[in-house]
Amino acid sequence: MDWSQGYREQPPPAALFPSVACLWARVVGPGADAVAEVLPDACVDLIWEQGVGVYVAGPDTGPAPSVSPAGTLLAAVRFAPGAAGPALGMPMSALLNQRVAASDLGTAQATALARALPGSLAPAEALRVLVRAAGAMSDKGPADPLAARTAGLLQRPGALAEDIAGRLDVSERQLRRRCQASVGYGPATLRRVLRFRRFVSWADAGAPGADLASAAARLGYADQAHLTRECVRLAGLTPAALLAARRPAMNSAAQVRLSYRRTAGPPAACHRRQPERAMR
Repeated sequence: MDWSQGYREQPPPAALFPSVACLWARVVGPGADAVAEVLPDACVDLIWEQGVGVYVAGPDTGPAPSVSPAGTLLAAVRFAPGAAGPALGMPMSALLNQRVAASDLGTAQATALARALPGSLAPAEALRVLVRAAGAMSDKGPADPLAARTAGLLQRPGALAEDIAGRLDVSERQLRRRCQASVGYGPATLRRVLRFRRFVSWADAGAPGADLASAAARLGYADQAHLTRECVRLAGLTPAALLAARRPAMNSAAQVRLSYRRTAGPPAACHRRQPERAMR
């Protein structure tokens, strides 16, 4: 991993696939704090912060304001949808829209993680420990195959959440319960978040065609108005505003305002939301 200033990702070791989506690091320069809106991505991150220790960024259902002070150094493992609940040994619905210190989670896995990852570690060593810990936790608690399969099916633009249970030969109640435990919310919310991720990926690719109406239909929205409602709910911005904020040529101040990545601050410093009722 490159530990120079900025944000970067790298693929996980093959042994961690498919439970881990990526490894990432972020180094905030000495000049100013980094302010961001972290956007929903259906993933859960284990984040180590130098001088702080390790905490968990739970699944988000809306934009999460975040401030990383100048000099902040983060290393993290990002669990794929459906993998974090079994790995951490707890329902992800309990961490909905929250950032929680591993030492406060109360599970054996999280307690061991907190002991192994004090804030005094060197960054490269912290990332190595995170990788080893994620591998051990995923071996002991592998991703829920039903939730993982649901996420795979819902990646497709035309997929309908109400059809998934029948395709997987389970009851809607069982599917919702399994998804809430392993992902953090039910299939309907998972579909919305994954569809939004497609829009963000399209935006980051330069918005080819730049026609929001056509993009909305192609990405799985009913129409442009539907895209606008969902974008405002999940990002706090209209599609046009989000496109403008994510343009490659935007200035550095705007770049740190909207992050598709999970660069949230530690639990004591970040925006904390109260757990919501189980989401469908």
